[in-house]
Amino acid sequence: MKKIRFGITGSGYMGRTHAEAIRHHSSTAELVAIWGGSRAPALAERCGAAYEPTLEGLMARGDIDAVVITTPHYTHVHEVMLALEGNKHVLIEKPMATKVEDCDRMLAAAAQRGLKTGVAHNLRFRINLPKVRELVQTGAIGRIQSMQFSMFRQLANAGNFGGNKMGWVNQPETIGFVIDGLPHGLDAMRWVTGAEVVRVAGLSRTYTPERPIEDTTVGVMEFSNGAIASVHTTIASHGDFHGEMARLCLLGSKGSLNMDGFGDLHMTDREKGWRLISTQPPVMADDPESAFKIGRMKAFQDQIQSFIDRIHGKPSDVATGADGRSGLAACLAMLTSSNEGRFVDLR
Repeated sequence: MKKIRFGITGSGYMGRTHAEAIRHHSSTAELVAIWGGSRAPALAERCGAAYEPTLEGLMARGDIDAVVITTPHYTHVHEVMLALEGNKHVLIEKPMATKVEDCDRMLAAAAQRGLKTGVAHNLRFRINLPKVRELVQTGAIGRIQSMQFSMFRQLANAGNFGGNKMGWVNQPETIGFVIDGLPHGLDAMRWVTGAEVVRVAGLSRTYTPERPIEDTTVGVMEFSNGAIASVHTTIASHGDFHGEMARLCLLGSKGSLNMDGFGDLHMTDREKGWRLISTQPPVMADDPESAFKIGRMKAFQDQIQSFIDRIHGKPSDVATGADGRSGLAACLAMLTSSNEGRFVDLR
């Protein structure tokens, strides 16, 4: 199998994450070059890759097959379009973009050139969420009736955890925290149920002093399988819930599943009651290198390999560009609902 040669845009928290993940697969992948950010030269040297001083230079390289996009949300569309014009496959950090029409441009350009797109939803590659999907699809908890997803804060808030992206997350071009935090939950609910979001309503607020955009959203959603869901994302909280940052609950006609994104997965039903199903190793913000230890990194390593598989035409669980578009559309609809005081239909 031919090695896939990668370039990366961005050299911060997620840039380094993907660089380390690519380096793990020395037999199937090669990190060729990195562009973007003040840390790019040092990261490139650390990883044995070339430093590219310009974005155009990176995208023009003939020795790169695929590019991982890890820069701020509002820059994604420009970088992705350049990559596709350079005949390169693209793996994009969530959210895919800040506008649905930009997602459509990317998808159309990729389809025209026969290139693969993916969106980095790493929960698909952790221990708990694949187990949730298996249990749901085998009917272990019956028909899914309702769901709930909460993201209380982001890992980037936790002091030393691999870096801090709050500077650009606070910029107006980023639109709001809801399109940064909620896509994980939306992708999880869509992936495990196979259902689409068809209608949403939300209330969004800004509670952080001097923050120019949304930092808290609470809403409800209707899915194509008849299930309803509540969602809650906030970056304004000062509590850490004993280290818990994301939780997904699914209630079915025969039982329910309760998943801590970075902890335990429990199941309950009438026959066996409450019980532990699986455990995701904790990802603790105990030192600057915590983000790059195996507890967190294995999911990103597996995600990169799965994207390589997609490029080679093999089965892959990496979220597609279409998945990324659907998640963004639902997030933006929540903001529209809050601004206009109405349900937003996505059908």
